[in-house]
Amino acid sequence: MALTIRPINPRRDDFVAEVTGLDIAAGVSPELAAEIEDAMDRYAVLVLPDQRIDDDQQYAFSTNFGPMETATGDIAQQADRRLSMDINDISNLDRNGKVLPRDDRRRLFGLGNMLWHTDSSFKPTPSKYSLLSARVIPEEGGNTEFADMRAAWDALDPKTQAECLDLVAEHSQLYSRGSLGFDQFTDEERAKWQPVPQRLVRRHPRTGRLNLYVASHAGAIRGWPVPEARMFLKDLTEHATQREFVYAHRWRPHDLVMWDNRVVMHRARRYDHTKQRDMHRTTVADSAPTLEQAR
Repeated sequence: MALTIRPINPRRDDFVAEVTGLDIAAGVSPELAAEIEDAMDRYAVLVLPDQRIDDDQQYAFSTNFGPMETATGDIAQQADRRLSMDINDISNLDRNGKVLPRDDRRRLFGLGNMLWHTDSSFKPTPSKYSLLSARVIPEEGGNTEFADMRAAWDALDPKTQAECLDLVAEHSQLYSRGSLGFDQFTDEERAKWQPVPQRLVRRHPRTGRLNLYVASHAGAIRGWPVPEARMFLKDLTEHATQREFVYAHRWRPHDLVMWDNRVVMHRARRYDHTKQRDMHRTTVADSAPTLEQAR
């Protein structure tokens, strides 16, 4: 079967596409990987249905797109992890596959995934792509929404664009989780997640398009009073997540969804916390800190 890429977003034909004719478990040639990367440049989010893969196959596919991250953004201790450090455990399960209690610290930390964010913006070198595989999903809820930050930038008025261009925000999971009232961090965790600087406006290295780079992890702007910075970041996030910029993905078993964290924000939606939701994410690292990249 030939590779087919077709837009599936009813609002726009340049944001989110479905890819068929690809069997990740069988391996992917460099030529096919290049086609997929070209499609990512155009659509920013790709849905690959019915990919019955294990962690090793998912990881091998992900390596086509750059150096890989390890799961250092998790709060789980090494002894409590059920997956390798190559895989981000985006689930509500403990190491024995049991659903976490409602008040479990790992579950409460994971609720931050329901805030608008971009993966690994709290790391000095943030991420390029995320690839999320649906292994077990609840019957209802648990959708993932994606916001196109390219279109959000284009829709800003020129005065606001000019104000944003040279700004540097500071990102940390201490900010995002703190906004939910989760502030019981150890000294080691506070040191691990010290705020890191990121450009507020980024230029895509292949397409040249500008886009906003905001997230719930952003809690300060260099040179601004914190309350003013957070109000401005809140306004930008509200602007960027208007319905016209957002696509909601309803998961099916064995969907693999990949997205470009440089130009897309996302968030998970609520579901019955007593039901299993087992999602495995691999993460491709970007090439350098944003301040070292061309604006």
